[in-house]
Amino acid sequence: MFQRHYAVRDGVLTALDAPLLVIHGGAGVEPGDLTKEEEQAARAALEAALRAGHAKLTAGGSSVDAVAATITVLEDAPQFNAGRGAVFTHDGVNELDTSIMDGANGKAGAAAGLHRVKNPILLARAIMDKSKHVMMVGDGAERFATEQGITLVDPVYFRTEKRWQQLQKALAEEAKAQASNTPLVLPGKAYFGTVGALALDAQGRLAAGTSTGGMTNKRYGRVGDSPIIGAGTWADARCAVSGTGWGEYYIRAAAAHEICARVRLSGYSISRAGEGVINKDIPKAGGDGGAIALDAQGVAAFPFNTGGMYRGWIGADGVPHVAIYKGDALPMPAY
Repeated sequence: MFQRHYAVRDGVLTALDAPLLVIHGGAGVEPGDLTKEEEQAARAALEAALRAGHAKLTAGGSSVDAVAATITVLEDAPQFNAGRGAVFTHDGVNELDTSIMDGANGKAGAAAGLHRVKNPILLARAIMDKSKHVMMVGDGAERFATEQGITLVDPVYFRTEKRWQQLQKALAEEAKAQASNTPLVLPGKAYFGTVGALALDAQGRLAAGTSTGGMTNKRYGRVGDSPIIGAGTWADARCAVSGTGWGEYYIRAAAAHEICARVRLSGYSISRAGEGVINKDIPKAGGDGGAIALDAQGVAAFPFNTGGMYRGWIGADGVPHVAIYKGDALPMPAY
């Protein structure tokens, strides 16, 4: 259906003439973190997500359709900190946040503090499309989900043993710090694991979406950047971004919007804008993480400042390309 050609220039994937889908499964993964089996499962899940979004695009679906379909697969995969694989709060529950934005019309939907919504990204889309609001939280958001026929599950659905053990480790480290009256230094990994997707459809429309389980051992109903439009998610007519990292710093920097603002107002390339915000401004402020960014010409960038970031793209030929660690290259077709 589509004739798409790609070029790789200065480490940036440039899509020359057709739709494109770009994803991440979270920054912060480091070499040695995963067993061989875990790495294979993560790569398979990324590829499945790319195929799901690609199917929407090749069937004539919108960029929003592709983003929602892609993230739904990632939410169902226990390898990532979103949906089924969400981390645990201090109180031992899973608390989910999400957002989506349509770059063609500026509409957006977001939800935070969810405990029973199987696929939060579908609720974000329903909020965008079927309500007068942008963000809903907690019980109210789940009541709206019920009204919209969105699947709710028993909270035990989200429990995975790996995430539970991560919480136990964090609680033990917290107790040790309190006993010795020393400040608790949270590991950067506590903040990572968000999933996201960006799409450019056949009509040249951009969309962005993000979904997360937040940070391990979080308290007080803490909300990070993922459900905040402009911080973790942004899409307009020129640019789309989904972030993954230490949310407090992404909120303070309005990171996703800032990248696109530099494209819109300063004429920066998507690569230069992403590099400036993710690999310069946020680390300078004390944070870290990564992002995916995509412009209306089909140029994608994958800036991150950790040892790895689950990431990938798919084009017209339907072949998914994925990478995990910093040294991994995304294989590109000849053009």
